[in-house]
Amino acid sequence: MDVLEAIEKRQSIRSFEDKPLSKDILEKIVNAGRLAATARNVQPWEFVVVTDRDKLKEIAELTDYGKFIAEAAACIAVFCQDTKYYLEDGSAATQNMLIAATALGVGSCWVAGDKKPYCGKIASLLGVPEGMKLVSLIALGYPKEVSGRASKRALSEVIHWEKY
Repeated sequence: MDVLEAIEKRQSIRSFEDKPLSKDILEKIVNAGRLAATARNVQPWEFVVVTDRDKLKEIAELTDYGKFIAEAAACIAVFCQDTKYYLEDGSAATQNMLIAATALGVGSCWVAGDKKPYCGKIASLLGVPEGMKLVSLIALGYPKEVSGRASKRALSEVIHWEKY
Protein backbone atom coordinates (compact mmCIF):
# COMPACT_ATOMS: atom_id res chain seq x y z
CA MET A 1 0.00 0.00 0.00
CA ASP A 2 1.44 3.37 -0.92
CA VAL A 3 1.40 6.31 1.48
CA LEU A 4 -1.50 8.15 -0.14
CA GLU A 5 -3.65 5.02 0.02
CA ALA A 6 -2.70 4.50 3.68
CA ILE A 7 -3.68 8.10 4.46
CA GLU A 8 -7.03 7.61 2.70
CA LYS A 9 -7.74 4.31 4.51
CA ARG A 10 -6.57 5.30 8.00
CA GLN A 11 -9.32 5.30 10.58
CA SER A 12 -9.59 5.04 14.33
CA ILE A 13 -9.96 1.44 15.47
CA ARG A 14 -11.14 0.79 19.02
CA SER A 15 -11.87 -2.94 18.90
CA PHE A 16 -9.07 -5.44 18.42
CA GLU A 17 -8.62 -9.17 17.83
CA ASP A 18 -6.90 -11.13 20.57
CA LYS A 19 -3.78 -11.59 18.46
CA PRO A 20 -0.26 -10.30 19.21
CA LEU A 21 1.73 -7.97 16.99
CA SER A 22 5.23 -9.09 16.09
CA LYS A 23 8.26 -7.19 17.32
CA ASP A 24 9.16 -6.56 13.67
CA ILE A 25 5.80 -4.86 12.99
CA LEU A 26 6.07 -2.76 16.16
CA GLU A 27 9.61 -1.68 15.27
CA LYS A 28 8.49 -0.66 11.77
CA ILE A 29 5.72 1.46 13.26
CA VAL A 30 8.04 3.13 15.78
CA ASN A 31 10.65 3.69 13.08
CA ALA A 32 8.05 5.65 11.10
CA GLY A 33 7.62 7.87 14.16
CA ARG A 34 11.37 8.27 14.54
CA LEU A 35 11.58 9.54 10.95
CA ALA A 36 8.94 12.27 11.41
CA ALA A 37 9.48 15.93 10.72
CA THR A 38 10.96 17.74 13.71
CA ALA A 39 11.58 21.43 14.35
CA ARG A 40 15.29 22.24 14.13
CA ASN A 41 15.96 18.47 13.99
CA VAL A 42 15.70 18.28 17.80
CA GLN A 43 14.07 14.82 17.71
CA PRO A 44 12.78 15.16 21.29
CA TRP A 45 10.82 11.91 21.25
CA GLU A 46 11.05 8.64 23.12
CA PHE A 47 8.66 5.77 22.43
CA VAL A 48 7.59 3.29 25.10
CA VAL A 49 6.06 0.16 23.56
CA VAL A 50 3.78 -1.71 25.94
CA THR A 51 2.55 -5.24 25.18
CA ASP A 52 2.09 -6.59 28.71
CA ARG A 53 -1.63 -7.25 29.17
CA ASP A 54 -1.71 -6.09 32.82
CA LYS A 55 0.12 -2.87 31.99
CA LEU A 56 -2.21 -2.21 29.04
CA LYS A 57 -5.16 -2.54 31.43
CA GLU A 58 -3.53 -0.13 33.90
CA ILE A 59 -2.95 2.44 31.16
CA ALA A 60 -6.54 2.04 29.96
CA GLU A 61 -7.92 2.60 33.45
CA LEU A 62 -5.92 5.81 33.88
CA THR A 63 -7.29 7.41 30.71
CA ASP A 64 -10.63 9.09 30.25
CA TYR A 65 -11.31 8.06 26.64
CA GLY A 66 -8.87 5.18 26.12
CA LYS A 67 -10.52 2.26 27.92
CA PHE A 68 -10.17 0.17 24.74
CA ILE A 69 -6.37 0.18 25.21
CA ALA A 70 -6.99 -2.79 27.54
CA GLU A 71 -7.99 -4.86 24.47
CA ALA A 72 -5.14 -3.67 22.24
CA ALA A 73 -2.19 -5.88 21.35
CA ALA A 74 0.13 -2.97 22.10
CA CYS A 75 0.21 0.67 23.06
CA ILE A 76 2.93 3.12 22.11
CA ALA A 77 3.33 5.98 24.56
CA VAL A 78 4.91 8.97 22.82
CA PHE A 79 6.94 11.12 25.19
CA CYS A 80 8.95 14.20 24.30
CA GLN A 81 11.52 16.29 26.07
CA ASP A 82 10.00 19.60 27.12
CA THR A 83 11.30 21.59 24.15
CA LYS A 84 9.74 24.59 22.44
CA TYR A 85 8.07 22.45 19.77
CA TYR A 86 7.56 19.16 21.65
CA LEU A 87 3.84 19.03 20.87
CA GLU A 88 4.30 19.59 17.13
CA ASP A 89 7.17 17.11 16.94
CA GLY A 90 5.39 14.44 19.00
CA SER A 91 2.20 14.91 16.98
CA ALA A 92 4.10 14.51 13.70
CA ALA A 93 5.65 11.29 15.02
CA THR A 94 2.24 10.06 16.16
CA GLN A 95 0.64 10.70 12.76
CA ASN A 96 3.49 8.91 10.98
CA MET A 97 2.94 5.86 13.20
CA LEU A 98 -0.84 5.87 12.58
CA ILE A 99 -0.26 5.88 8.83
CA ALA A 100 2.46 3.22 9.04
CA ALA A 101 0.15 1.00 11.08
CA THR A 102 -2.55 1.28 8.42
CA ALA A 103 -0.05 0.45 5.67
CA LEU A 104 0.95 -2.68 7.64
CA GLY A 105 -2.65 -3.83 8.14
CA VAL A 106 -2.70 -2.83 11.81
CA GLY A 107 -5.55 -0.89 13.38
CA SER A 108 -4.74 2.11 15.54
CA CYS A 109 -6.28 4.88 17.57
CA TRP A 110 -4.70 8.08 18.93
CA VAL A 111 -5.52 8.77 22.57
CA ALA A 112 -4.72 12.25 23.85
CA GLY A 113 -1.85 12.75 26.22
CA ASP A 114 -0.68 16.33 26.48
CA LYS A 115 -2.36 18.34 29.23
CA LYS A 116 -4.46 15.39 30.44
CA PRO A 117 -4.57 14.81 34.21
CA TYR A 118 -3.31 11.24 33.84
CA CYS A 119 0.00 12.15 32.12
CA GLY A 120 2.08 12.00 35.29
CA LYS A 121 0.58 8.68 36.38
CA ILE A 122 1.30 7.07 33.02
CA ALA A 123 4.85 8.46 33.03
CA SER A 124 5.37 7.01 36.50
CA LEU A 125 3.85 3.64 35.54
CA LEU A 126 6.24 3.42 32.58
CA GLY A 127 9.34 4.63 34.45
CA VAL A 128 9.72 7.77 32.34
CA PRO A 129 12.15 10.37 33.73
CA GLU A 130 10.95 13.74 35.05
CA GLY A 131 10.61 16.51 32.49
CA MET A 132 9.20 14.35 29.69
CA LYS A 133 5.79 15.24 28.26
CA LEU A 134 3.25 12.59 27.26
CA VAL A 135 2.06 13.63 23.80
CA SER A 136 -0.06 10.62 22.90
CA LEU A 137 -0.95 7.01 23.45
CA ILE A 138 -1.41 4.88 20.35
CA ALA A 139 -3.51 1.74 20.72
CA LEU A 140 -2.54 -0.91 18.17
CA GLY A 141 -3.87 -4.29 17.11
CA TYR A 142 -5.49 -6.22 14.34
CA PRO A 143 -8.99 -4.79 13.85
CA LYS A 144 -11.87 -6.90 15.12
CA GLU A 145 -14.19 -5.00 12.83
CA VAL A 146 -13.80 -2.14 10.39
CA SER A 147 -16.88 0.04 10.27
CA GLY A 148 -15.72 2.47 7.64
CA ARG A 149 -13.96 5.76 7.92
CA ALA A 150 -15.74 8.76 9.41
CA SER A 151 -16.81 11.23 6.75
CA LYS A 152 -14.42 14.04 5.98
CA ARG A 153 -15.16 17.44 4.55
CA ALA A 154 -14.71 17.61 0.78
CA LEU A 155 -11.44 19.00 -0.57
CA SER A 156 -13.41 21.75 -2.30
CA GLU A 157 -14.69 22.91 1.11
CA VAL A 158 -11.26 23.27 2.71
CA ILE A 159 -8.89 24.33 -0.05
CA HIS A 160 -8.29 28.02 -0.74
CA TRP A 161 -6.06 29.32 -3.52
CA GLU A 162 -4.02 32.46 -2.98
CA LYS A 163 -6.34 33.79 -0.24
CA TYR A 164 -9.01 32.59 2.13
